[in-house]
Amino acid sequence: MRSWVLTAGLATVVATVAGAPGMAEVVPDVIIPPPPERTVGVSQHPDSAEVVKALTASPSQPSVLGRVAQATPPETAEPEPRVLVAEVFVEGADGQLLDAVYGAIRTRPGFTTTRSQLQRDIDAVFATGWFQNVQATPEDTALGVRIRFVVQANPTLKQVNLVGIKVLPQEFANEVFTPLYGEVLNFRSLQQGIQRVNEWYKQNNYPLGQVVGTPKVGEDGMVTLEVAEGVIADIKINYLNAKDEQVKGKTKPYIITREMLQRPGDVFNDKKAQADLQTLFGLGIFEDVKLNLEPAEDPKKAVIVLTIVEARTGSINFGAGFSTATGFFGTVGYTERNLWGRRQTLSANIQGGERDILFDVNFRDPWLAFDPGRTSLSVSVFNRLAFSFIFNGGEREVDLPNGDSPRINRLGTVIDFSRPFPGNWRGTAGISYQRVSILDGSNRVSPVDEFGNQLAASPSGIDDLLQVNVGVANDRRDNPADPTRGWLFRAGYSQALPVGSGSISQSRFRLGYSYYIPAQLLRFQRNKPDVFAFNIQAGTILGNMAPYEAFSLGGADSVRGWGEGEVGTGRSFFQATVEYRFPIFSIVRGALFVDYGTTLGSQAEVPGNPGGIREKPGQGLGYGVGVRIITPLLGHLRVDFGFNDIGGNQITFGVGERF
Repeated sequence: MRSWVLTAGLATVVATVAGAPGMAEVVPDVIIPPPPERTVGVSQHPDSAEVVKALTASPSQPSVLGRVAQATPPETAEPEPRVLVAEVFVEGADGQLLDAVYGAIRTRPGFTTTRSQLQRDIDAVFATGWFQNVQATPEDTALGVRIRFVVQANPTLKQVNLVGIKVLPQEFANEVFTPLYGEVLNFRSLQQGIQRVNEWYKQNNYPLGQVVGTPKVGEDGMVTLEVAEGVIADIKINYLNAKDEQVKGKTKPYIITREMLQRPGDVFNDKKAQADLQTLFGLGIFEDVKLNLEPAEDPKKAVIVLTIVEARTGSINFGAGFSTATGFFGTVGYTERNLWGRRQTLSANIQGGERDILFDVNFRDPWLAFDPGRTSLSVSVFNRLAFSFIFNGGEREVDLPNGDSPRINRLGTVIDFSRPFPGNWRGTAGISYQRVSILDGSNRVSPVDEFGNQLAASPSGIDDLLQVNVGVANDRRDNPADPTRGWLFRAGYSQALPVGSGSISQSRFRLGYSYYIPAQLLRFQRNKPDVFAFNIQAGTILGNMAPYEAFSLGGADSVRGWGEGEVGTGRSFFQATVEYRFPIFSIVRGALFVDYGTTLGSQAEVPGNPGGIREKPGQGLGYGVGVRIITPLLGHLRVDFGFNDIGGNQITFGVGERF
């Protein structure tokens, strides 16, 4: 008897998987490995040695990949030699595994077979997933050819170790693979577990996460799976101009990366990437932001590449006009929203008039570089002059002794620090100083009105107002610019320190709460909900106060249907509003509203009783209808047509919703 041997080794298939652009990974296309050696022995035909030689000859197999591709030899023009099978015998398996072998092979006693058929039988046995080695050996017998299949089962699976996981919960891995422990390892079941792991990454927005390479199976039943989750190796920033030409960017890279949820060392997440893009657009200093991925030096990692087109952030404007408080005036303004590339804002407005020069200079750093807690800083320096609604409005007109209306001049500065806290809270603390003067139309100090009532805390008509200010807010609205659900809470406290002229020691408290509920009463537009909006506000002042610090009720931002300050001037107040907001078509919305405000009987408690002597009612109700026009630059332009409970009416204008 003569026998010939044909061998083939273990192989894997190398494939480029879909993922990030340019990301190539090595993954098991077929994790069921072919045998390290295939042995095929064929009985020699007594009259055809050349036929037997052709039957058992090995094809040219220059590489492992080539052997896998040619697991079943290609068809040739010449027919393969065939032999008659007398017996098929299996060694190395029993029970379920023996049934699996017999169920897989197609070589049967009493039928002929070929070398290709034996190789297909070997592949089919491997495909069951139970075996790590399979050999087929033909032997001559008195009755014909016996085909002996010798198999070696996989070890009993003890544990599956996933190497390289950071975000995949170990509990999930245990849930997937623990049911397989204690049984003979089946590569098909293992492959199904791997597919579940890969699917978990997709469902949880980790598009680069997957099991890579070939499972490493130890003789002790320990299986090691290598996982590439797509860890971020670096974040690169490219700046382009409007012509898509590479330029040197103005914005400091740390200003961009600190706003992102994802950092080097994190696993790339699709959902976070979208949030990062929205955040960067929301900074207001970029025209375009794109996010792409490219492979890192370590093929299991990725590099985030941000391509940014910066917007123009500086502007200068000029103007002129006339005001009853200042006369004719000219203005010049300057604004820079990305100062020194650090996203700091500097704005300055200077107004020169017939009688004085007014200015308002503001600086804001939204995130101090040295503080990881996102503390912001705001600084204002100003010289402002305006009529006060405290000393205007009402049924009775009360002026200064010379017949002018009193004007309030405030020269001072404000410094505030603000930062977020857990639970969506934000806190603010700061200090302010103002030199407050009561002036007539010629900018002369006028401390009393025509009845001798004091208009300032100091008899001189000039006060020093030094205050420590603190506040908290919690914003749970779905869209702060245009809310349809959620709520907003605000509370503030200012404590004046009795220094300088006037010795003001007032303690000022104020709070507000807004609540929004989507509704479907009118539904002019099916794709946008109507909204019920509720707002309450309250406040009080304790201690030695300045009259001009009282609460003023009435007007566009208080009780509509009344003029500014016409409802009342109090040491305390309460105010409530109900609105029904509804879209009419794309850029026009309507609103029905009811406002109510009261000074809680505190008008006489304000020094000089400015509300009482002007015969303000101290409480009032307003109701009406409003129109909002949505503009891309200014937001909502608001026009309200209001009526009050004493028969009057008022048209008021504003920018943005009242609350």
